Amino acid sequence: MANTASKKKPAIVSNNSNVTVVSPHPGAIAPAMIPGSEDYLLDHMLHAGVAKLTGNLSPASLGLARHDWLGHLMFSPDKIMSLQKSFYKKTTSLGWYGMQTMAGKEVEQLTIPSPGDQRFKSDDWQRWPFNVLYQGFLLYEDWWKEATSGVRGVSPHHLDVVSSTARQWLDVFSPSNNPLTNPDILAATMREGGANFWHGFLHWMDDVSRNLADQPPAGTEAFRIGENIATTEGKVVFRNRLIELIQYSPTTSEVYAEPVLIVPAWIMKYYILDLSPGNSLVKYLVDKGHTVFMISWKNPDASDRDLGMEDYVHLGLGEALKAVKSIAGQPVHAVGYCIGGTLLSIMAATLARSGDDTIKTMTLFAAQTDFEEAGELQLFIDDSQQAFLEDVMWQQGYLDKWQMAGAFQMLHSNDLIWSRLINDYLLGKRQNMNDLMAWNADATRMPYRMHSEYLNHLFLKNDLAEGRYEINGEPVALEDIHIPIFSVGTLRDHVAPWKSVYKIHLLADGDVTFVLTSGGHNAGIVSEPGHKGRIYQIATKKHSARYIPPGQWQHQAEVLEGSWWEAWQQWLSDRSEGKHKPPAMGNGAKGYTPLADAPGTYVFMK
Repeated sequence: MANTASKKKPAIVSNNSNVTVVSPHPGAIAPAMIPGSEDYLLDHMLHAGVAKLTGNLSPASLGLARHDWLGHLMFSPDKIMSLQKSFYKKTTSLGWYGMQTMAGKEVEQLTIPSPGDQRFKSDDWQRWPFNVLYQGFLLYEDWWKEATSGVRGVSPHHLDVVSSTARQWLDVFSPSNNPLTNPDILAATMREGGANFWHGFLHWMDDVSRNLADQPPAGTEAFRIGENIATTEGKVVFRNRLIELIQYSPTTSEVYAEPVLIVPAWIMKYYILDLSPGNSLVKYLVDKGHTVFMISWKNPDASDRDLGMEDYVHLGLGEALKAVKSIAGQPVHAVGYCIGGTLLSIMAATLARSGDDTIKTMTLFAAQTDFEEAGELQLFIDDSQQAFLEDVMWQQGYLDKWQMAGAFQMLHSNDLIWSRLINDYLLGKRQNMNDLMAWNADATRMPYRMHSEYLNHLFLKNDLAEGRYEINGEPVALEDIHIPIFSVGTLRDHVAPWKSVYKIHLLADGDVTFVLTSGGHNAGIVSEPGHKGRIYQIATKKHSARYIPPGQWQHQAEVLEGSWWEAWQQWLSDRSEGKHKPPAMGNGAKGYTPLADAPGTYVFMK
């Protein structure tokens, strides 16, 4: 761990399977080690209270960004004159456009919505006066983009914050959100005699009652864990306070020698990789002859507040590797998803430094190891925001699932907030729920200490990529990783942008096979064979080859149709040492007696 305030090192524990596992630090942490110590009790209480009014956003952080932008803008006369000219031009153009279209003349649009903006897609928006309303809104939106960009001297982070905040406020006043200025809502009201509002009111009442009762969204009840999702057969073969380890039952008479261990992110339930049988990555691998193990993380509560990143490395992944090696008796194809991939990279570098060859290959799904360009979530992460968030977590002992979801919703309010309000409450329709949406509603928490360390050392300081991150007082150097790597980035990933994921080429020293696939952070990974419209690009860089920048790579790599799962499975099989009889379920002689049927018990923790 990068924070080395405590000089006492955990004991080294050896085991018969030749995996070195470091025991976790004790649960009791000296107050001075925890950012939320009692020296700042009143500060913590005040900030935690204010957070309930600000949606967990630091008022100081937002204020600093606004003052930085406004202060520099006030002393930028050229920029101000440019904005005045732009405003005058847009206003006069809109007036001309409105008069021409009111007269029934065909006029070219003044501006078009950005890619992905579905608010004004229906033909009714092209009729007067709705065309003038939405064109005026988009022009005003464009003007604010001009006003919050290109202001010399402003911190890039502050400029991004101001631009994002302005966009969120503008979204509130979009003509698509008003039933009197949205032609789709007006048409539905005329067609249904106002019944759409009645149905919307019933939907609103249902959602309110579900929120008050802390129940999942409507439609999720159709997806039941262990019944029609997360149904791949297996056994829980290990359990401790942080993980359950699932070993899946073989479906082939022979299996590849090396097992596959999947490390999902603990910000999500593991079964995104074992959804319905038709799109389950676990089932796909098992049916192809792989012995698959899956970590199912415990959903932490206030009693887990002192679990840190080292606990997730050792008590979580370290114990899982030890169990898999004991049961299968072979090196492991290790797979990490999102922050699970970051954790896996830390472990791979740590084992490589000690000469441990437990991990034979490493696969990363939408996982970052360099956080300098870590996506839109950086808008909410700076020193001020981190201190504020630590105080929120200090009071609770964890970061609540809804607090995390709120940040994602604010980043994409059009898709995740306003479009739903329009569809459910004003049009009176319910969006059909699917298994991925049901999984997305099954969120988890994160322990106070772990998340504080993660934000500070990875997001803010980028210690892992820059060689300052430590485990047991020893540096974690990703360049020590010489094993083959398979890394997947997704085109529309706002959590782990693919160009950030691509930086593994610059950090590790093994052969890297990189895949860029269509879809986002979740849907791009759940990309089963037969999924319509899927495309991907793939290329391998030998460790001795010259570096290719991501833009050039994207231009050069061949575009293929279909699922990247098939290419990855072939990659795994090419790096496996033949097949043999499947290993037993668990290993009672070494303390891994099956404890329960999959999907286990931790996955049900709310």
